[in-house]
Amino acid sequence: MTLLITIFAAVFVTYKWYRSKDDSLQLAPLMFMFWGASLMWMVDAIFEYIELRGEYFMQSPADMLNDAFLGLAVVALALIIWVVRMLITDPKGKVRAALKKQAK
Repeated sequence: MTLLITIFAAVFVTYKWYRSKDDSLQLAPLMFMFWGASLMWMVDAIFEYIELRGEYFMQSPADMLNDAFLGLAVVALALIIWVVRMLITDPKGKVRAALKKQAK
């Protein structure tokens, strides 16, 4: 489930990045975070399959739910990192303008 969730997130962000006219949202770092996580989970799945063989496909519902929560946590963490990066770099200058307005 972690692999599927991160691949769906990576494909969605890649599509949005490819279709965007400008780079104001700075989607490239988020896209690379999701593809990196997908690659990590792919390697994990390969090695787990080598270890378990046929049992790999017979996971309990509790294990699948734990994997789903982990996948959602990875996506949430990447989104948090992206938002913090956006607030720090402030590509449109909105945070800077709000701070100047508040200081007056």
